[in-house]
Amino acid sequence: MDLVRHLRYFVAVAEELHFGNAAIRLGMAQPPLSQRIKRLEEELGVRLFDRSARQVRLTEPGRLLLGEAREIVARVDRMRELVKAGEGAVLKVGAPPDLAAGVVAAMVAGFRELRPGVRLAPAEMWTVDQVNALASGALDVGLVRHPVTAPGLRFGPELSRPLGVLLAEGDALARQAEVHPADLAGRDLLMPPEEGEPGFWAETLAECRRRGYVPAEIHQGSGLGLVLAGAAVTFWPAPEEPGPTGHDRAAGPAGSGRPDGLVWRPLLGGALTWRLSTAWRSPSPAVLDFAAVAVRTLKERGGMAERGPAPIRRVSRRPGTLA
Repeated sequence: MDLVRHLRYFVAVAEELHFGNAAIRLGMAQPPLSQRIKRLEEELGVRLFDRSARQVRLTEPGRLLLGEAREIVARVDRMRELVKAGEGAVLKVGAPPDLAAGVVAAMVAGFRELRPGVRLAPAEMWTVDQVNALASGALDVGLVRHPVTAPGLRFGPELSRPLGVLLAEGDALARQAEVHPADLAGRDLLMPPEEGEPGFWAETLAECRRRGYVPAEIHQGSGLGLVLAGAAVTFWPAPEEPGPTGHDRAAGPAGSGRPDGLVWRPLLGGALTWRLSTAWRSPSPAVLDFAAVAVRTLKERGGMAERGPAPIRRVSRRPGTLA
């Protein structure tokens, strides 16, 4: 039995006192987690938890083990950090697929200047995949879209940017200076994948319904081809600076450009925003340095502003439901 791994599972359950939340934190399914806790109990010859339909509680042996288990897990993590530092560390970073390439490049350059001995390994992942990868240790730090939270993860400052609507140049609404969400009635909507961004889906669609817009059909993806063809609209961050007609220039979620043939218009009411933050499980010095570089880059290159602490909400697999 891998004792350290099983102790890590035990610590997660002991801190959450909920097998479902602990499984989310660890990036695994609940049944295997329950089996591994049972295996640890068999190995130690004691019962660590009192389980009932309503609650999970630590037994006295479980309470005695918790402090020791935390120390063992922390020592192993520190040992791994030391070994990585000696061999040339790699920091595994997650970023949304629709994050501008120029912004990612600026983050890599800024971090390399700060820590030349640590190599960044960025991977494109939607928020749910990042949450699972952070919990399992497959990622060291991520850039996630809110609303989201997961037990055991820590978040940096939340950054936001107002959303407007991106339209085909020939759309009749492109002639208006501003667009009310209800004006979009009957149009299809392009959104990031629901399975990857369930919190954003739930929040955005609820706000659309509240303001009188129920999309005829929702398309999932990050490319703008459907919008360029006039087959859909999408919500897009405010331009960093006005274009020739005041609002024609559009920038991506964090500073990316948009193809010719599209125009951006502000939404009346201003309730929709992109909200991003860094997220991590273990706050190593390299993780915290990257988080600082990412925040600075998103402010300087992505036109984002700090909102304060990220809201505490659960990831839902479907709009309006809990994971």
